Amino acid sequence: MAQRFWNERPDENHLIGITTFNDLNSLSPEEMLLGHLDTIELHHGFHSADPPYTVVEVFGTQLTANAKNVLSEYGFNTFHITSTGFMASRLKALD
Repeated sequence: MAQRFWNERPDENHLIGITTFNDLNSLSPEEMLLGHLDTIELHHGFHSADPPYTVVEVFGTQLTANAKNVLSEYGFNTFHITSTGFMASRLKALD
């Protein structure tokens, strides 16, 4: 899916495009997501992007209570279940 997106939108940059991570198969999809939140915040958050990101669309894992709690620590307060995972959004990036 990511490769198709990149092919269809060759002019998109890292601020409005799609980012993937290639992790160890021993980690669950939820563990991979939660393990990368600091990196995502660093590269796309308040200190690195203008405007900073406010939505995360997650594919391949469900919204668990643990994921919701951790995402809430990053200011995400609206969650929507999708057929392939979930979306989390916040009004603004953390300062």
